[in-house]
Amino acid sequence: MKILFVASEAAPFMKVGGLGEVMYSLPRALNRLGHDARVMIPLYATINLEKFPSSMLLESLPVPMGMTDPVMCNIKIRESQEHNGESSVTTYFLENMEYYEKRANVYGYDDDAARWALLSRGVLEFVKRSDAWRPNIIVAADWQGGLIPNYLQSVYKQDPILSKIASVFSIHNLHYQGTFDHNFVTEMDYDDGQSEIPAITDSRLLKINFMRRGIRYADVVNTVSPTYAKEITTPEYGEKLEELLAERRSRLFGILNGIDYTSNNPENDSRITHSYGPRHLKERKKNKFVLRQKFNLPDGPGNDAPIIGIVSRLSEQKGLDLVMEVLEPLLKTTDFQFVVVGTGDSKYLGYFQDMDKRYDNVAAHLSYDDVLPHLIYAGADLVLIPSRYEPCGLTQMEAMRYGAIPIVRKTGGLADSVENFSPRNDTGNGFVFESYDSYALFGAIIRAIETYQYDKVWAGLQKRAMDADFSWDRSAKEYVQLFKQAIDFHSRSEAER
Repeated sequence: MKILFVASEAAPFMKVGGLGEVMYSLPRALNRLGHDARVMIPLYATINLEKFPSSMLLESLPVPMGMTDPVMCNIKIRESQEHNGESSVTTYFLENMEYYEKRANVYGYDDDAARWALLSRGVLEFVKRSDAWRPNIIVAADWQGGLIPNYLQSVYKQDPILSKIASVFSIHNLHYQGTFDHNFVTEMDYDDGQSEIPAITDSRLLKINFMRRGIRYADVVNTVSPTYAKEITTPEYGEKLEELLAERRSRLFGILNGIDYTSNNPENDSRITHSYGPRHLKERKKNKFVLRQKFNLPDGPGNDAPIIGIVSRLSEQKGLDLVMEVLEPLLKTTDFQFVVVGTGDSKYLGYFQDMDKRYDNVAAHLSYDDVLPHLIYAGADLVLIPSRYEPCGLTQMEAMRYGAIPIVRKTGGLADSVENFSPRNDTGNGFVFESYDSYALFGAIIRAIETYQYDKVWAGLQKRAMDADFSWDRSAKEYVQLFKQAIDFHSRSEAER
């Protein structure tokens, strides 16, 4: 298959969050299976053109955006290249000075709706004119790509080229649906997803629900975990789109994200001090000593208190309100150490900063860092992820790869990747609680700390966690089947027209 991924970000060129990582790893995994997967993103000003040189592929592409004159764009290409025995992914860049190159950031502008509408239609106009390579399936990521299926089913419905292309709409986080807060939309501003897409200079574009339109018009909708695919058809998780998602249930699928096993490998990770594997866990304990030194945690003869770590964006979604309710009572009654790395909302930054000052057993690094998370994965005994909701989550997978045992709430991808430890059967690879409740979290942490006292049992937990397969190669095989279904659905729809 020829597959084109369209997104607002993609590593290594531009990565803000988990989406950028997915756009790096999944196309590569598909290519290893023999398919031709490529990526297209805007050409941002902050992309390092010296490090990632590209060439002009198509100059002065007119993109009709509902105005008198089209928006003129260029298409640049960075061809696939061999590096250390692995091929990179061919990447296309949509170049436009006004909407992308004059911006310091990827997100957060008043005209974001116009920027992503231009990306959506610019991609399709490029594909329409591309003779050298043309996909038979386009994967549009999150609300920023939500208009691609809409355009395909409206403006380009009769186009002899684009009408043959199937579409997949990939939801990484349903909460973000456009440039507005969908929880506060008046009846007059409500977008049912069926009206014509306004011009990019029309103020009505700001009220268009890109997420709703992607769900409505795509041949297939997928989310980043099977449990999240089920959850979003309910009022609790559906973000006011649950009825539409339930209607499209037959086209809604969930595939668990993977992690990059090359960059997340404790046997050769340069970011950690002592290398180790699941059969050499004694070496891992040396990283615990290094972690304590880095964070100035108490260390001395006989001090083997478990270390619990948090590596997270500090936001309400991540369940940190529960942590704020239980952390201090636990510190006063239980012997453990606590480390947090992350940045986010001031409410949580202030709380963890205060706890760091008040307790010797608490340490916080409250700014972005790409090395410290791996020190925590390699040195902490437990990683805490009590999310209110979690479409997929990569932290638990990365932690398990390094032998740090996750404590998670049973939701979304956390439910799909962490099996609750059973002392009776000696099975499982983490500690799972169900209710979004501080007592449930308290109990899970106590259970984990108690289990830690039994060395052989704990070593078994670590080995099972490290042996779990969260590779992209596994996920890519499921995506191949999903894409085949999308093409089949599209072919049947075409035959019915």
